[in-house]
Amino acid sequence: MITVEADPVLVETRLRGGQLACPGEGCGESLRPWGWARVRQVHGLPDALRPRRARCGSCLVSHVLLPVTVLLRRAYAADVIGAVVSARAGGAGHRRAGLGLAVPAATVRGWLRRLAGRLEPVRVFLLQVALRAGVDVTVPEALGCPWRDLLAALGLATATLRGRFGPVGVLGSVTAWQVAAACSGGRLLAPRWPPAR
Repeated sequence: MITVEADPVLVETRLRGGQLACPGEGCGESLRPWGWARVRQVHGLPDALRPRRARCGSCLVSHVLLPVTVLLRRAYAADVIGAVVSARAGGAGHRRAGLGLAVPAATVRGWLRRLAGRLEPVRVFLLQVALRAGVDVTVPEALGCPWRDLLAALGLATATLRGRFGPVGVLGSVTAWQVAAACSGGRLLAPRWPPAR
């Protein structure tokens, strides 16, 4: 699975132009079009999602090209999950956080439990992204709440990436949660993420 931009036309153009490289260890060969993944409805996206598949001509491994608007194996858009996390940082419980977004309480509880077990490693990972992308980056002060500290790190990573690549420019218009999806490779809520350093 490879995380790509949200615009399917740009993804197709880059794929056909040989601009997407195989992420396989030591490979780096250009990916080629290889059909489509199954169509799925993602809550929070206006249309059904049909991710592109690509295959490496060298190692013959196929990859799903997942847009930054979604996370791996989640039926909700990254921005919906982000709104739940923001509500939790604001003091809402899982029921109230999901109520306004029409997300079942059990689903929200699962997301929050998964993220609660890795708040500090994810915050550190996002700060590393910000420090690598930016110049003279100031790490935000601790806010006394790990959820708000995570949001501060995500805000810094988003601001530095926009500062480096432009608010629209190369990346297109991106939200903070799309940045989180891109930085995590779509694996923000996946097991064994972030990788051990």
